Amino acid sequence: MPLVATGEIVGAAARAGLGAGAFNVIQIEHAQAIVAGAEAAGAPVILQISENAVRYHGALAAIGRATVEVARAARVPVAVHLDHATGPELVREAVDLGFGSVMFDASALDYDGNVAATAEVVAGCHAHGVWVEAELGEVGGKDGVHAPGARTEPAEAAAYVAATGVDALAVAVGTSHAMVVKAAVVDLPLVAALRAAVPVPLVLHGSSGVPEADLTRAVEAGLTKVNIATHLNVAYTRAIRDHLAGHPEVVDPRRYVAAGREAVAREVTRLLKLVRATD
Repeated sequence: MPLVATGEIVGAAARAGLGAGAFNVIQIEHAQAIVAGAEAAGAPVILQISENAVRYHGALAAIGRATVEVARAARVPVAVHLDHATGPELVREAVDLGFGSVMFDASALDYDGNVAATAEVVAGCHAHGVWVEAELGEVGGKDGVHAPGARTEPAEAAAYVAATGVDALAVAVGTSHAMVVKAAVVDLPLVAALRAAVPVPLVLHGSSGVPEADLTRAVEAGLTKVNIATHLNVAYTRAIRDHLAGHPEVVDPRRYVAAGREAVAREVTRLLKLVRATD
């Protein structure tokens, strides 16, 4: 099955009232595991590479090309997405590598600066048929839009989308990145208000910290693209630790990394069913 556009997956999910699962890739095993999990679920999926992962690898090209090739070999629709890019240079590189979408993060800027920078990226990406997600940051907030207490104001969000031309908007509704406990409280009434005000699909970052029943409720309230990273890292690391503890003689990384890959695939299958629970 050919690589598909992110907008195709997210748009179809939004029209059906379903969630579109987007999972972060750190190593090639993550890409393989996420695709295997999506195939088992019979669901489309989005593979995301963050700017932090690019920094870990030293460059985007190698892990980006590998992820695109994994997506192209999948038996379900798969899109490849650049997550939390803070500079236009990385965005351009992702477009050149064949990524179908980018998330441009100008939330550290004030509102006017965010609008100007994002609109410029949108114009460049749209010229190449690439879908753009952005976020409306909390001015002066240490953690930006995803500080637990931050909230996106519906009228301002609608104005931001109109001014920038973005295809999807990451919103602050009570989640935070890198949570390893499921203690986030999603503001469901705010999600519904944002859905009514904003004409593009809404994105939930920091989904690893959301109780699983609330993920389904959040999608039902109006969120579409659901980003999950830390939860998979927990499963991956736990499986490798357990394998090494049970097999202390193992020195071949393929043995223990395979255990992590299998654990991630199982979690992706389960999570896709959660976010698509109204299917």
